[in-house]
Amino acid sequence: MPGPNLIELIVRSAAAAGCRDTAHLRTVLEDAADRRQPLVDRVLDENVVDEERFFQELAAAVNLPYIAEGQTDPQEGLHNRFPARLALRHRIFPTHVTGMEATLLTYNPFDLGARQAVGQDLRKRVHWQLASRHRILEALHQGYGVGAENFEQLLEGREAGDDDDELKQEVNVLDADDEEATVMNFVNQVFREGLKERATDIHVEPLERDLRIRYRIDGKLIEVPVPPNMRLLQNSLVSRLKIMAHLDIAERRLPQDGRINLELDGEPIDVRVATIPSVNGESVALRLLTRKKFDMAALGLDAQTEAIIRKQLAQPNGIILVTGPTGSGKSTTLYTFLKELNTKDRRIVTIEDPVENKLDGVVQIAVKPEIDLTFAAGLRSILRGDPNVIMVGEMRDQETVEIAIRGALTGHLVFSTLHTNDAVGGISRLLDMGIEPFMISSSVRAFQAQRLVRTLCPHCKEPTSYEESYLKAIGFPLEWRDRMSKPVGCRSCRNTGFTGRLAIMEICCMSEGLQEKINTRATSMELKAQALKDGMVPMRYYGFRKAAEGITTLEEVMTVTAASE
Repeated sequence: MPGPNLIELIVRSAAAAGCRDTAHLRTVLEDAADRRQPLVDRVLDENVVDEERFFQELAAAVNLPYIAEGQTDPQEGLHNRFPARLALRHRIFPTHVTGMEATLLTYNPFDLGARQAVGQDLRKRVHWQLASRHRILEALHQGYGVGAENFEQLLEGREAGDDDDELKQEVNVLDADDEEATVMNFVNQVFREGLKERATDIHVEPLERDLRIRYRIDGKLIEVPVPPNMRLLQNSLVSRLKIMAHLDIAERRLPQDGRINLELDGEPIDVRVATIPSVNGESVALRLLTRKKFDMAALGLDAQTEAIIRKQLAQPNGIILVTGPTGSGKSTTLYTFLKELNTKDRRIVTIEDPVENKLDGVVQIAVKPEIDLTFAAGLRSILRGDPNVIMVGEMRDQETVEIAIRGALTGHLVFSTLHTNDAVGGISRLLDMGIEPFMISSSVRAFQAQRLVRTLCPHCKEPTSYEESYLKAIGFPLEWRDRMSKPVGCRSCRNTGFTGRLAIMEICCMSEGLQEKINTRATSMELKAQALKDGMVPMRYYGFRKAAEGITTLEEVMTVTAASE
C-alpha cells in the first residue's frame, strides 16, 4: 500500500500545478490508497489540476525526464519489438527499443507491477520517462490499434502472406472458443470506440494485403488504427458480424442485409448491417442507430425558422415534405417533428424502410417488399386504421404519392421525404412523377430542403475574417464579416476543429401565388422566384447566418450549398 510520503509528494506536485484544495485531494488519495487504486489516476480523475503542469511537477519530484507532446516520436514498426499486451495492460509506451536498451514512457512512475513485468519480459536496460496520461493513451491507440492486446497471441505464428484458402481454415493458435471470444471482444471494442467518437457508421473493408476499419464522424471518414496483420483474421471478424446480424455466413458471393441489437455499457444500440462482396473479400458497412432524444432545440433553429415550422406542424392536414440527398439528416428532422406531435390525443403511424429509431407511442411499420408490403400497400392499410398523423419514409413512386395526397385531402397530416437539391425542386419532382398540378397545390403545405454542416469546436475555434471582394462575390452580408470563426483543432475534437453537425435549411411554404404558378406549370426559375417573393430564406443565406454566429464556417456552407444555389 502506498505510504504517506508518496501521498504527500503527489499532493505537493498537484499544489505546484495549481490545485487549491489540497486537503480534499489528500483525503481522496488516502481513500484511493486504502482501496489500492492508482493514485495518479485519481488525481487526474478529480479534475483539480492542469494535466501537463502536474506531470511536469511530478517529473521534477521523482527525478525523471518529462517528455512534452511532440518531443519524441516512436520508431517505425515498434509494435513488432515490444509486446502489445505489456504496453496496453500497464499503459506504457516504448519510444526506442534496441537489442540492449529500451526507453519507455509512463504516466505512473509508482506502478511497481509495470516495472516488474517489463523487467521479466524485456531483460533489457530500461530508461523510464514521464509523459501526460492523455498523450500515452493516444500513442498506444495510434501505435498498436484497437484491440491489439486481444489479437497478439492469435496472430503469433501467422504469416501476412497466407493465402485465402488458409484464411478460410484459420489455423488455430488458440482453441476455437478462445478465438471466438477474442474476436467478439474486438467487435465490442470497435463498437464501443465508435460510440465514444460519435461515429454514425463503421466500415470494415478488406484491402489486398490489409484490413481497414473506418469511422464516419461528422460526415467524414476517419481511418482507425488496427493491429498489424489483421487481414489474417478477416474471415473470423466478418463471420462474427454476420452471426450477430443473423445472416448466412456461408454465403459470400451475394450482398446481405441484417440488423444487430446489442447493449454496450448499459446503452442499447441498433446496428444496420450491409455486406458487400468484393475482389478482396466481404466488406461490411455498419450504421449505428443509438437511441436519440429528438428535441426541437437540438435542430439549432433560429427564431424565424422555428416559428415557420411550428406553424406548419399545427396544420390539421396536408403534406409536409423534407427534401435533400442521402445523409442530409431528413430522418432526424422528421422524427423530431413526430416527437413534437406525439401526444395522447393523436394516433401516429409510420411506414419506413427500415425503421431507424423507435419512438414510444408511435406505431411503426417496416417495409417488406418480399411479402408485397410496399410503401403504397402499407399506406393504404394505415389510412384504414384511423390515424391523425402519418409518416411515409420516402415518396418513391406515383402510386405512393397519390395515396398520400388522398390521405392529406381527407384530413390527415402526412410527412415524407424526397431526394431533391432544393425546396422548390420538390415541386418539379412531383410533377415529373406524373402528379397533377392541382393535386400538389391543394395538398402540400410546405417543402423543406436541408443539408448538414459541421459545427465548430467551442474549445478551440478562433475569430477570422475574409476579403471583402470574396464576400461580395458570394453574396455574404458585409456587416457580418467580423463575426465569423475558423477551426483550429484540440484534444476535444480530435484535432479536426469540428464537433457535431447542424442542419441548414430552406422552407418553401405553399401560398396562393405559388399555387397559381404550379397550376400553370411554371418553370423551376419562376417557381423559385415566387417562393423568394413569398419570403423563403435561401439555404445558403441561412447558412451564412450560422457562420456569422460562429457556429460553422463559411467553407462548410459553401461546400454543401454549391449544387443547390
